[in-house]
Amino acid sequence: MPRPTPNSAKNTSASQSLVKRLLLVDDHPIMRHGLAQLIRNEEGLEVCAEAGTARAGLDAVGEFKPDLVVIDLTLPDKNGLELLKDIQAVYPGTLCLVLSMHDESMYGERALRAGARGYIMKEAAADHLITAARKVLNGGIYVSDSMASRMLEQVTGNRQKASTAAIDTLTDRELEVLELIGQGVATKLIAERLKISARTVEAHRAHIKEKLSITDGAALVRHAVQWVEQQAGL
Repeated sequence: MPRPTPNSAKNTSASQSLVKRLLLVDDHPIMRHGLAQLIRNEEGLEVCAEAGTARAGLDAVGEFKPDLVVIDLTLPDKNGLELLKDIQAVYPGTLCLVLSMHDESMYGERALRAGARGYIMKEAAADHLITAARKVLNGGIYVSDSMASRMLEQVTGNRQKASTAAIDTLTDRELEVLELIGQGVATKLIAERLKISARTVEAHRAHIKEKLSITDGAALVRHAVQWVEQQAGL
């Protein structure tokens, strides 16, 4: 269940109507607490509710009608990219900002395509979250300078071909399967978690191997583990 915050119980007034309300969706209570404290110290911003799962987050969007949803990509019940797509399908136009531990070079463009208006890595949250939130709330798109340059190069046709090969060619679902493989999750459990058949998981595995030029299952597991460790900075 989405959890309202103390600020959400305030009486509405003329001054309150100018306050922008944020919903935090992250499965780590300590992270949500830190983000909430950061936001509450800012004039004109408040946290209206918090959620620890994608399902609770989607429910909270409908219940609290936030001005901005801050979403982590790693959630226990559904990938954050899928939540972004669900929010845009059910509540079109809802402003969303991704705050994730995942490298923006891998997930930034995917998040924007899924409906986010900005992407910020958690390691930069203390310095850039408020700036990112205000920019998105004012109708802009927030990405880091390096990601903006990467996107500009892609648009102008100057992006190196190597960067569009390999993992960049995987679909969002294939990337999700690759991550779960790297986390040591078995095919049957991947199917249950993603609510797809084991045969579909095997099909995704085959496509991943083909796109990454991997010849066998053991090599796929090694590659996936190394990729997950790289994403986690290990």
